[in-house]
Amino acid sequence: MAAVQHITWRERLEAYYYLCRFDKPVGTELVLWPTMWALWIAADGIPDITTLIAMVLGTIFMRAAGCAINDFADRKVDAHVERTKNRPLATGVISAKEAVWVFIALVAASACTLFFLPIATFYCALAGLVLAFIYPFMKRYTHLPQVVLGMAFSWGIPMSFTAMGKPLDATCWLLYFGNLAWTVAYDTQYAITDREYDLKIGVKSTAILFGKYDIQIISILQAIAVILIGMSMYRADILWPIGLIALLMVVADFIYQWTKTNDRDPQRCFWAFRHNRFVGIIIFIGIVIAYL
Repeated sequence: MAAVQHITWRERLEAYYYLCRFDKPVGTELVLWPTMWALWIAADGIPDITTLIAMVLGTIFMRAAGCAINDFADRKVDAHVERTKNRPLATGVISAKEAVWVFIALVAASACTLFFLPIATFYCALAGLVLAFIYPFMKRYTHLPQVVLGMAFSWGIPMSFTAMGKPLDATCWLLYFGNLAWTVAYDTQYAITDREYDLKIGVKSTAILFGKYDIQIISILQAIAVILIGMSMYRADILWPIGLIALLMVVADFIYQWTKTNDRDPQRCFWAFRHNRFVGIIIFIGIVIAYL
């Protein structure tokens, strides 16, 4: 890792902005949309504005916190990966200690939103915090860090149910595991982008674990996601017909992703990862319309 540079406070704030990936909202959307699915289902329609704002802000803060702790964990390897070599910690614009303080500040900001939510949501959030913290370190110990990421990215779903005072029933967990499968699929697409570098530096991922079957397994995970999310919609009585139409559009999108990534071109796989934001939007729109 490069030595920390002497910079102005404006440059430091800009570095914090990039550390938190506020310039790359796709990651935030991939956490936010499933949270919104769950919030609408748990509320049987439009949730109250206080809960909605608290959940949106909490999601934004925690995703940014996750980025900060991720870069802290990867501070010694990011400089060796083409896609990440210009991140603030890799270039030495900010220090590892600063990244930790940014993480703590964002977790505190997210915790403040919990004052507007039931106590059950607070306890649920503690588990989410643990997942967000441990994920970046998992790639050193297991080829399944994407599963831990999926658990973390999906945790807004049970939190949404507790926020609306609903039990964590089968509807909740079907949605949770459906989103987990989808997350592992798109983060494997993301990992294919870095697979060449990860193999050199010894970082593990599902892209490496799946090997030559990566695209096929991604398709299987996407199919599982559609089935489980559909089952959750069925239990919530919003599958027919609007929910089904939304899921069929998602299936078409997944097929389109397969046609673009079947050659495993890293740039196309990265495109597919980013394109998944539209999957989240399509399902959310379907849920909103179904409740109107």
